[in-house]
Amino acid sequence: MRILHVCLAAFYIDNYSYQENLLPKYHKVNGHQVEIIASLQTFDKNGEAAYFGNESRYKNENGIWVNRINYINNWSIIKKLRIYKNYFSIIEQFKPDIIFLHGCQFSTVKPIIKYKMKNPNVKIFVDNHADFSNSATNWLSLEILHKKIWKRKAQLINQYTEKFYGVLPSRVDFLTDIYNIPKRKVELLLMGGDDELIEEVKNKTIKIYPQTSVPVDTDKFVIVTIGKIDEAKLEVLQLMEVIKSIEENIILIVYGSVSINLKERFNKNVDNFSVVYGGWLNNRDAYQAIYNSNLVIFPGRHSVYWEITAAIGKPMIVKYWKGTTHIKDKDNVFFLEDTSNKNIQKALLKVYNNQDMYIDMLKNAAEFAHHFKYSEIAKKSIKS
Repeated sequence: MRILHVCLAAFYIDNYSYQENLLPKYHKVNGHQVEIIASLQTFDKNGEAAYFGNESRYKNENGIWVNRINYINNWSIIKKLRIYKNYFSIIEQFKPDIIFLHGCQFSTVKPIIKYKMKNPNVKIFVDNHADFSNSATNWLSLEILHKKIWKRKAQLINQYTEKFYGVLPSRVDFLTDIYNIPKRKVELLLMGGDDELIEEVKNKTIKIYPQTSVPVDTDKFVIVTIGKIDEAKLEVLQLMEVIKSIEENIILIVYGSVSINLKERFNKNVDNFSVVYGGWLNNRDAYQAIYNSNLVIFPGRHSVYWEITAAIGKPMIVKYWKGTTHIKDKDNVFFLEDTSNKNIQKALLKVYNNQDMYIDMLKNAAEFAHHFKYSEIAKKSIKS
C-alpha cells in the first residue's frame, strides 16, 4: 500500500525517534510505499525550535521522500494556527491508499478532505500527542485553541477518519473529553523505540558514555536522565541536587538542552564528579547512553524517551502522571507520586540499596520491552 504521513500539527525532525520518524520508517520496513508531508519546523543543534527557510523535497535517513511545505506567510499567528499553502497536488501526485495524520491540530485540512472525497476508498488515521501535561495549560489554550479551534478541526476530519489514536492513555482521554471524538473510534497506540537501532547499540562496545569522560566499566552506579530541560522539568535540577547531597557510589549523567533561564542554576549543580553534563545527543548516542546505564530517571514531564527506555529494556524511576502507567509492568518502573527532594532521594536509595528489588526491575524491564517494538506498532497503526 501507499501510505502518506502528514506531519503538520507540530515539528518534524530528521534522524530522531519521534512517532513521526518511526511509524513511516517501519511502514516502509513492512513493505509499504511511504511519503511524508511536513512543516518547516525542526530543531537546531541544541535541541531548540527552529525553521527551515524554504520549501524542499528530499529523501530522509530512511530513504523516504519528505515534502517540506510553507505557511501562507511568516506571521507568528499563522505559524501558531498552522495555516499552510495548498498541498493537494503533493497528495494527488503520490496517490496514497492510506493517509496518517500525526495530530489534527493544524488549520489546513481541506486538501486531505478533498482527496478523500475524490478517492472514497482511501483510509485516514489520526494520532494525538496532546494532553494536559503539554497542552491546554491555561485558559486561552484550553477554551479557545483546543475547545474551539482544534476541536473544530478534529470534528471536521472525524467523519472521514477510520480511527483516532492517543499515544498515551491520557491522550486517548483528551480526544474524547476535549474534542468529543466517539469512544468507539479511539484507541491507544503505544510509542516505542527503533528496533534496528536498539539491536545496533546492544551489539556495540563503547569505552565511555557519549560526550563525557565517564568510563562504561566504572564501578559506580550510573544513572542517566535525558531530554530537554526547561521550566516544565525543574525536577531535573532537584535530582541533580539530590545526587550531590548523598554519599553513595552513584554518578548522574544529564543529557539534553538547557533553557537559558535555567542555565545558571543548572551549571551550579554540575560538579563533574557525581553530576556530569553530556549536552544534547544525537539519536544513536541517546540510545547508547540509555542502554549502558544502570538506571534511567525521568523526574519531570513525560518524554518520548520514556517509551524508548522501555523498548531498550531498562528500569526507570519516573514522575507519576495520570494516564502514563502504560510503561509499567510488574516492577520495571518506580513511580514518584511526590517529587520533593526528600522523596526523590528516598526512591533512588530504595532502588540502589535493595539488590533484589533492582534485579527484579532489570528482569521485568527486559521482559516487557517487546511491547514497544515499532515494527509491531506500525502494523497495528493501519488496521481499521
